[in-house]
Amino acid sequence: MVYVSACRFNEFGVDGGRVAKSLRPKFNVFTKHVTTHTGFEVPEVEMKSLVLGAIILKGVGSLLFIFGSTLGAFFLLLHQAIEIPILYDFYNHDVDKKEFVELFFKFTQGLALLGALLFFIGMKNSMQRRSPKKKAPKAKTT
Repeated sequence: MVYVSACRFNEFGVDGGRVAKSLRPKFNVFTKHVTTHTGFEVPEVEMKSLVLGAIILKGVGSLLFIFGSTLGAFFLLLHQAIEIPILYDFYNHDVDKKEFVELFFKFTQGLALLGALLFFIGMKNSMQRRSPKKKAPKAKTT
């Protein structure tokens, strides 16, 4: 698969590079699939903007997440929620094909990452709501 993280940074160029060119057919299939199943028309997106947005979301989200920020986790969550159904379109392949198995495996890995990010956000929010227990002052004996 051409859509590797290193390719995003190294070959971005003026038009989005090889990644934008390889992403266009997958995005077209995804928009067609969404339109036929939901009836909603997906707006036209320039591939260079989509790749740039993915780089920014993943980069900023990762840095913030490293420092324990829930905003970083939300950025990564948004990145994964957009990227997973477009890149790993197992639903467009026959079950008997090798591509189906590979794409489905990567799709489920992406879902596991989404679950881990949601767990992190939930744990972070539950820890902030807890109030620290105050110890009762000890009585002094004289």
